[in-house]
This record gives sequence, structure tokens and C-alpha cells, in this order.
Amino acid sequence: MKADVQKDEKANGEKLKRKDYEKALHKLQVELCHLQEWVKYKGLRAMIVFEGRDAAGKGGTIKALTERVSPRVFRVVALPAPSDREKSQMFIQRYFAHFPAAGEVIVFDRSWYNRAGVEHVMGFCTAEEHKRFLALTPLFEKQIVEVGITLIKVWLEVGPDEQERRFHARIDDPLRQWKLSPMDVESYARWSEFTRARDLMLEATDTKQTPWYIVRSDDKRRARLNVISHILSRIPYKKVPRPEVKLPKRQKKDKYDDQAGLRGRKFVAERY
Repeated sequence: MKADVQKDEKANGEKLKRKDYEKALHKLQVELCHLQEWVKYKGLRAMIVFEGRDAAGKGGTIKALTERVSPRVFRVVALPAPSDREKSQMFIQRYFAHFPAAGEVIVFDRSWYNRAGVEHVMGFCTAEEHKRFLALTPLFEKQIVEVGITLIKVWLEVGPDEQERRFHARIDDPLRQWKLSPMDVESYARWSEFTRARDLMLEATDTKQTPWYIVRSDDKRRARLNVISHILSRIPYKKVPRPEVKLPKRQKKDKYDDQAGLRGRKFVAERY
């Protein structure tokens, strides 16, 4: 694990240029497609858990990870707040339905770790429930790994100044305002409480079998590349041979007029 530990001393303030980012991202996304084929070919099962403070960059990272692969293989799960029925269930129960079958990679945009973070800080669970969660989660995750599921846990770590900048961008930009909820605003005010909650979570659940991998995300582009590169390194794969594909000749006999049935129908106005 030492080779994978984030080397803070290498961080610098220079952000990655878009051209360099897109070139590197394309190469990684090609490899993700190879990984996807290997997962299907071997019937592998994997789960990737993304956690972090609000505005840490989870959504953008998940988009970069999944935009060039099949949603039937890389399935993103972002559960809403639990219903009254779900609140009466065992806490982890509602996540079970989304665990992977053979040939699937499940990407959790937040997860059962809500209990360690927002639920604990905002008082949505009791101190005893929080304590029990931290004690039982390593045992639960150990069972996940032992049944053959690869579990990768990623914590995106954004700094206070960058989080503030992103929150202001959400306030001012109509395209981002939907991202800013009253809960986000409250979490901004409770920076120190969330920091303590993060440290308690890491202390209890950063285990040898299911370690946390921390990614500094003030530079979103570098963070996305680092996350994808890390995921590719955690799931061994090979390039699956693909049969040569040749398009067959189209039918010419009894050729059907494919536009005749469209005449007189309603078309969308071509404004662009």
C-alpha cells in the first residue's frame, strides 16, 4: 500500500491545462474500455465507493470515469434520502440491491458512509448508531471482499479555500445552482466537525483488506486522472481479443423507400 500513498510534498499550485488533460483522459478511457471487456469476459464483480466533502468533485470524477463505457457494466448508484420504510430497515440494507452481479462495476456516488459523515455531523443518527457503524463496517466490508467482490474506496479531499470558491460558483451560475442544497450550505459552516468525522471514519475503516485511497482534488483535472489511473491499477485486466467485424451488404432486392412513411409527419424544428 505504501507505493499508493498520496505524496503530499509533490503537490504544487499549477493546474493541468485542458489540452494536456483531454489527451491523458482519452488514453485512460481507452484502457477503461479494455477493463470493461475484461470484466464482462471474466464475470468479475467490483464496487467503487466515492466519498468526500460537498464540492469535492465526486460528480465530475464519476462522469470522467463512466462517460465512455457502457452504463450496463459501469452502473452509477446515487441513492436519495431514505424513505420511512428504509429508515426502519437495517442501515446497510438498501445498498444490497445495488451490489454487482457478474460482469458489473458498481460506482457509488456516496454510500453507506453517509452514516460516518453527514448523518453523524447533522444529527440524523444517534451517537450509539454512529459508534456501531464504525465498529461493524470493517467486518461487513471484509465479507464483501471474501465473496470475491473487488472493493475500491476513494476519498476526494478538497481544501477549504477551493470548496468556498466552488460554492460561490454554484451560487452565481444557473447551470450549477441545482448542485447547491441547504445541506451543502450547512456543511460549509461545519468544516471542523466534518473534519473530525472524516478522521474517525478513516481511523476505524481504513483497513488492510479495504483501505481508503485519498485523492487531493483542488485541481479537478489532475484528481480525475489520478482516480482513473488508480482504479485501472486496482483491477488487473488484459485486452480481450475481439473478432474482426465486417458490415454485411444491405438488401437491394425489393428495396423499401425509408422516407415515404415519414412524409407529412411532425419533425422537430431545425433551429440549429
